[in-house]
Amino acid sequence: MKQSRIAAQLFSFRNFIKTPEAVEETFQKLHEIGYEAVQLSSSLAPMPEEQLRELLDKYHLNPCTSHEQAGMIFDEPEKVIGHLRKLQVTHVAYPSPHKTLTSLEETVAWAKQLNERAIQFKQAGITLAYHNHHGEFFKIGEKTILELLYENAPDIEGEIDTFWVQRGGGCPVEWIRRLDKRMKVLHIKDYGLERKEPESFWSVECVMRPIGEGTLNWKAILETAEECGVEWFVVEHDGNCPDPFQSFRTSFEFLKKHFATA
Repeated sequence: MKQSRIAAQLFSFRNFIKTPEAVEETFQKLHEIGYEAVQLSSSLAPMPEEQLRELLDKYHLNPCTSHEQAGMIFDEPEKVIGHLRKLQVTHVAYPSPHKTLTSLEETVAWAKQLNERAIQFKQAGITLAYHNHHGEFFKIGEKTILELLYENAPDIEGEIDTFWVQRGGGCPVEWIRRLDKRMKVLHIKDYGLERKEPESFWSVECVMRPIGEGTLNWKAILETAEECGVEWFVVEHDGNCPDPFQSFRTSFEFLKKHFATA
C-alpha cells in the first residue's frame, strides 16, 4: 500500500464541513496529518465545483472517489455525472439503499435498475460502486441482499466496508476475495467491543474503532486487498466520534508504521 493511496472519507467530518470556511480548515488538518487523498461526500457545504476543486488543489488532496446521495444517483444520474465531471472525479459509490427491500422480486428489480445506472455512469467515464452496511446481510430466501445485488448487477463494482461486513456476520477477507478485480476502493475502519456496564461481563456492544485499535486482522485484509486489485484505502469513522481528527490521525499513523510505503 502506497501512502498516497490512503484517503480520508469526508462524511466522517460532516459536523465540521458545513461552511466553505470549515471545509478549508478540515482540508488543512487532513493535509497536516499526512493524507493525500479524500473521498468526497454529499455532506460537504454547498459551493461551486470550481471553488471546491481549488481547495482540494491548495491542500494537495486527490478526490479519488465520492459518495453522492443514493436517490440522486438513482433518479437524477445526469446531474450527478455533471457534478463529478466538473470535479474530475471518475469513481462514485451508491452509499446505501434509498428504499426498503422486503422481497426477492423487489430486491432483484432494484439491483437490475442500479446496474442500468452503472452502465450509464460507465458510458460517461465514471465507475459506479456499491457501499454496504450490515443490513445487506439480511437474507431474502437463501441469499443475502448483498449477494443478490452483485449477482444481478454485473456492472456494479464493490466498495466493501470492513466494519459493516464484520457487523453483518461476514468476513472482510472473504468478501474482498469474492470481489477480486471488481473493487478499486475499500472502506477501512476497525471493529471493537466496549462494555455498556463496566462491571457486567455480558453488557458489550460493537463499536467503530480507529484502525489498529480493534479486532480485525489488518495484515490479512490489506494483503488480500492489494492482491485483488484494490487501489484506494479509504479510512472512515462515521459513528458518533467526538474527535474524528484524532481518530483519523491514529489510523493514518498505524497504517504508515505497519503497512504503507512511500
